[in-house]
Amino acid sequence: MPKIEIKQVVVQEIAEKFRNAQTAILVDYRGLNVEEVTELRAKARAAGIDYKVYKNSMMRFAAKETGYEGLLDVLVGPTAVAFCDTDPVAPAKLLNDFAKLHKALEIKAGMVDGKCLDVKGVEALAELPSREVLVARVLGGLNAPISGFVNVLNGNMRGLVVALNAIAEQKQA
Repeated sequence: MPKIEIKQVVVQEIAEKFRNAQTAILVDYRGLNVEEVTELRAKARAAGIDYKVYKNSMMRFAAKETGYEGLLDVLVGPTAVAFCDTDPVAPAKLLNDFAKLHKALEIKAGMVDGKCLDVKGVEALAELPSREVLVARVLGGLNAPISGFVNVLNGNMRGLVVALNAIAEQKQA
């Protein structure tokens, strides 16, 4: 297979990952040692995140092909990308937490559901609670008015019982 065809296959692989991913986060891994990179890859694998290093030129072609021109400016220097097609917050949270512990890792940019994010956007995404927490909050919010309504009804019933009890005691006396 000629060299150009091999590169085209890689570009198509990257483009397909961009299309299928809910989230893609680009990082500069310069300064991490082998143990730290191995640790990051293991954590990513455990979280269902595809963490890979590609050539910037191939990433540029794939970004143009998929409409993510907003990522082109950050594709300089060593760049790794973390793709996730199941949880939009997981890669941002993992890489942000890892960057806090290992100052050498630098978040460059990201993409979530077709929109390009800068570093601040990725950090804001990382601070979002998990999907389970958000669902619990929504359910709690839906449950609150019902609980309040039940308490109001109980309060009226309780007041009626107290009033009837007072009348009964008054008549007995």
